[in-house]
Amino acid sequence: MSWVREGQGLVGWGCAARLDTSGADRFTDADAWWRQLCGHIDVDDAVGLPGCGPVAFTSLAFADRPGDSVLVLPELIIGERDGVRWITTIGDAPEPAPEPVRQPGTVSYSDGRLSSTAYRQAVTEAVRLMRESGGELRKVVLAHDLVANTSEPLDVRFLLHNLAARYANCWTFAVDGLVGATPELLLERRGYEVRSRVLAGTAWPHPGRTDHEIAAELLDSTKNRSEHAYAAESLAEKLRPFCSELSVPTSPSVLRLRNVLHLATDVEGKLADTPDGSGLLQLVEAVHPTAAVGGTPTEDAVPLISELEGMDRGRYAGPVGWIDGAGNGELGIALRCGQIEQQSTAGAGSGGARGGRVRLFAGGGIVPDSEPDLEVAEVEAKLLPVREALEGVR
Repeated sequence: MSWVREGQGLVGWGCAARLDTSGADRFTDADAWWRQLCGHIDVDDAVGLPGCGPVAFTSLAFADRPGDSVLVLPELIIGERDGVRWITTIGDAPEPAPEPVRQPGTVSYSDGRLSSTAYRQAVTEAVRLMRESGGELRKVVLAHDLVANTSEPLDVRFLLHNLAARYANCWTFAVDGLVGATPELLLERRGYEVRSRVLAGTAWPHPGRTDHEIAAELLDSTKNRSEHAYAAESLAEKLRPFCSELSVPTSPSVLRLRNVLHLATDVEGKLADTPDGSGLLQLVEAVHPTAAVGGTPTEDAVPLISELEGMDRGRYAGPVGWIDGAGNGELGIALRCGQIEQQSTAGAGSGGARGGRVRLFAGGGIVPDSEPDLEVAEVEAKLLPVREALEGVR
């Protein structure tokens, strides 16, 4: 398990305790389980930083149904923050034996549950519904999946290393087979302080255009600015009741990544109650899903997603990250990621298959003036991070 950004974060091994939960109560169940578990752990913490002591890595489903979600308390955790490094062990955790990182071999691709053609049709239908709504339905976020098959068993460390090397300013994560590098921070909590990075509105490199020119066009785009405003307002509206102070910039900035550029807004606040009051998972339940991954109005857009996509997103676009026993933590939105669905180490003479299967995900916000062909190109650009990491592209 992993949550790392710019060389800082947490990496865990083993499983001292685990919760599998599902359905609409997954956040409440996870919060109650974690509080009860931490209440029975005697902690010797000489460092005292967020992420010290017991830490659960968690990945929660996007939708209520089936809503399969997980929390894992590792046996051993290595952390680094602000130049301080530490090791946390649960009980008599064995030290992991180092093994060479394995290459995935040949990578081939096939359509997922929603092909590119079907995705274009879904975008077209979403645009039609929004235009016919008379402005009541303003944004729907639709995702597309792609299946990658590897000729050798997939080593998660290979993916993590390549993603971190290419996207150092993203949060590189691995939780129970879900692996990716997300640029979007749903919520971070340190005591009374909360922070979020909202992303919506995307452009990507074009021949003959500089990054500066593309960034300027992105900032001037009415379509992208309105899409971004929905997402930032959605997050702020849901978080504000928990805060005594909340700062939301009036204009977004541009976040430059290797494959795309995003409009970004960093929201910062101070919680109104005590650090032991509203837990991080409770706060996350209140703000999920934002318009960045759901739509606007959320209560109208989210039911359309499964209808138009025709697939279960699983934990894609759901909260992913870590929480500690003091109520601190970082939960991002599981974007630019893949779910490892199958692993086999069967030898050639055993008659079994050898290799791995990963389901990759990417999505985009659809508004009434979206162009289906451009939306297809956008999700293809967003699939590049995991594809290049699988292929070992330098």
